[in-house]
Amino acid sequence: MAESAQQARRRGGIYLDFQATTPLEPRALAAMMPYLTEKFGNPHSATHRFGWEGKAGVDVARKHIAALLNAAPEEITFLSGATEANNLALKGVLEAAPETRRRLLIAETEHACVRETAAYLATRGYEVTLLPVDGDGLLRLDALEAALDERVALVSVMLVNNEIGVIQPLAEVARLAHAAGALVHSDIAQAAGKIEVDVQALGLDLASISSHKLYGPKGIGAIYVRKGVRLAPQIHGGGQEAGLRSGTLAPFLCVGFGEAAKIARERLTDDQAHVAALWRQAVKALEQSGIEWRLNGSATQRYFGNLNVSFPGIDGARLLADLRGFAVSSGAACASSVGKTSYVLEALGVESRVAQATLRIGFGRTTTADDVTEMTAAILKAVKAQREASWRQ
Repeated sequence: MAESAQQARRRGGIYLDFQATTPLEPRALAAMMPYLTEKFGNPHSATHRFGWEGKAGVDVARKHIAALLNAAPEEITFLSGATEANNLALKGVLEAAPETRRRLLIAETEHACVRETAAYLATRGYEVTLLPVDGDGLLRLDALEAALDERVALVSVMLVNNEIGVIQPLAEVARLAHAAGALVHSDIAQAAGKIEVDVQALGLDLASISSHKLYGPKGIGAIYVRKGVRLAPQIHGGGQEAGLRSGTLAPFLCVGFGEAAKIARERLTDDQAHVAALWRQAVKALEQSGIEWRLNGSATQRYFGNLNVSFPGIDGARLLADLRGFAVSSGAACASSVGKTSYVLEALGVESRVAQATLRIGFGRTTTADDVTEMTAAILKAVKAQREASWRQ
């Protein structure tokens, strides 16, 4: 007898790492399949039906992604993911900017790919400034205002932080930056499809998005570039994607991404309510437990699919080992094997010993209340066992 999807999921452990990735939406997979079989044409072949079919699928996907962001389809460029999009945004803007604008401002809690790209640009002679955040992880707008001058080309601030889930005041960031003549970019990989993202209302000039963060396939993403914004391309070749990103598109990935974006837009309100209820359930269990713990990041200005909590005095590695039946993490997936203290938590002022005893728990579309009950019970059991052992020593 075939096992159910729920049984299969539990056999592999309870998945609670939705910031790292999300499972592929079944309807997105179904939409992709024809483009892996009979609709195999190159979407850039303009002289026959096979190419037209591929292009048609890509065009529909582009419209779905644009609708999710309140953008125009022609403002969406397909790329390999948000990492490439962030590289293109930062390098592309700085390299295309006039010599009088060679400064880049980024929040100190940006994703590693933004920080590393900024560090690379610094080696090329550009001036990079890291903007501080407060104890809740929110950008200090006074520091931004003080840093802005006529030499700033770009300000890059992610909308939802990948580690602590805080939502940054992007509309105000854009207002201040535009007043100084600078462009504004945001890494919206953790926000798109999870909270409302309106690039017009937020005042964004560029935004990076990743398919696999919103229940689409891996290996595909996009960048929003407001009409009129100039970028220096980083990949040259056949001039695809209006010359901004050369290379043959994979229609099956574009179609899966587009379908996932369409579904995310339709489900946005329900999905937000679902994860918020799970977040409240988990926090209530921790509050009623009597154990010492702390929430990292603002309790109100946040995406509630993210719960980042620390347990002072606990061995973080041992805690993760005790939670083997649960897919949780101690921070960003791209840094999970590095073993260093999170620079995001450090920016919030979290002590190193506390930061090392931190869990990043992600709730998503397939998470259930029973999952949260099991998770919190396992965490409390593991924490209490460690503390009891330390008291006996």
